[in-house]
Amino acid sequence: MKVLSLKQPFAELILAGKKKIELRKWNTKFRGEFLIHASKTPDSNAMKRFGFDNLPCGFILGKVNLVEVKHYENAEEHSKDKELHLANDSWGDYGFVLENPVRITPIPAHGKLGFWEFNLKI
Repeated sequence: MKVLSLKQPFAELILAGKKKIELRKWNTKFRGEFLIHASKTPDSNAMKRFGFDNLPCGFILGKVNLVEVKHYENAEEHSKDKELHLANDSWGDYGFVLENPVRITPIPAHGKLGFWEFNLKI
């Protein structure tokens, strides 16, 4: 199954249903369910900004469906979805629209860049 690594607290915000668009600097043709991996190193500034002290890192924590990719062509388009992606345009012009986040029992895993494959049955 495909996996995408994210820094905390963004993995948590997706699984909590608060972040509905994941920003990337690259596009993908992939659509469907994938696993959410929290990378080993959190984003300490974002942890403070969103009010988190300690979140699990280095684990696959859940799954979500990628249903669409938005391409933001300017700052105005990007800012219209601010409440959905919770970031500024420096994070990327491509918005992976996510639906149906589900938590799973955490599975230790080493992350990788981009989508990567994980062969354990969930």
